[in-house]
Amino acid sequence: MAASGRKKSTPGVTAARRPEVRLPPLVPWDGDGLEPDGDYDGVRFDGTDLTDASGRGARFMDCALDGCALDRAELARARFIDAVLTGVRGVGTDLAEASLRDVEVVDARLGGVQLHGAVLERVVVRGGKIDYLNLRKARLRDVVFEGCVLSEPDFGDAHLVRVEFRDCVLKRADFSSARMESVDLRTVAELDIARGVDRLAGAVISPVQLMELAPAFAAQIGVRVEG
Repeated sequence: MAASGRKKSTPGVTAARRPEVRLPPLVPWDGDGLEPDGDYDGVRFDGTDLTDASGRGARFMDCALDGCALDRAELARARFIDAVLTGVRGVGTDLAEASLRDVEVVDARLGGVQLHGAVLERVVVRGGKIDYLNLRKARLRDVVFEGCVLSEPDFGDAHLVRVEFRDCVLKRADFSSARMESVDLRTVAELDIARGVDRLAGAVISPVQLMELAPAFAAQIGVRVEG
């Protein structure tokens, strides 16, 4: 099971609790695909091809997924608890309304991942690239995006509490109707907000980012800036 710790926080910013996943000895998975509502406990999926797999409502506890293909995998309402996903790849993975608690996602290469309505608690996404990440109406608490590229992520109507974006790239991010509490954007390498700049209340940005976002802030309140 994972224990969680909180890094020292900067004044005015509450740091996210990070997962500390310590997996027990794992049993290699030798099955064929997944089962809806399946129960996978202490299993290692090593390079497993889960393309088009149907694991809706399945539970993954103390599991590792290494180099697995997740193209169009049906994992809606699945639960990942104390799990590490390393080098997973795929397009169109369905994790709608899934629950991720004490999870590490490392060097993922994913596109069009559906996580709308999902619940993420003590999750780290480190490295890799995720295109068109759909987190609409999701709840994120103690989540860290670190050293990764998020291209056109959709946080519309999501609730973010103690979420950190560290040394990552946010391209064309959508924060429409999002709610934020202690969201740290200061070390984002590239901050490109397509929609929802007016929803940054509760976030912390750097002075340089403030200058970069000034035109968007001015447009939001109807101020014209002319030389």
